[in-house]
Amino acid sequence: MEILRHVVLLVHLVGFAILFGAWVVEAVNGKHQITRLMHWGLAIAGIAGLILAAPWGTDADFNYAKIGTKLVILVVIGALLGIGAGRQRKTGKVPGGIFWSIGILTLVNAGIAVLWR
Repeated sequence: MEILRHVVLLVHLVGFAILFGAWVVEAVNGKHQITRLMHWGLAIAGIAGLILAAPWGTDADFNYAKIGTKLVILVVIGALLGIGAGRQRKTGKVPGGIFWSIGILTLVNAGIAVLWR
């Protein structure tokens, strides 16, 4: 069961890697756009995170403060992606504050996943 939990953790981190990687590509190219790949990365990370937060029948104690913090950040990233995509459809560009916030919060959320014990 522990191996399966580690596989789900890997999928969770890969979701953040997809989201952050797509964001970095847009930042380096100077386009500052929201892509479908960012949405997919967020969905993968979110679903895997919810699976990780479920009790697995182990004796492990869950860090609910960490889970709550990551969930709030994930919801904020999702809101920023939605707002940014809407603005992108309407005006053709994403405001800089929204775009940079997505990248920073994604990096913070992945960092919390790895560093907070």
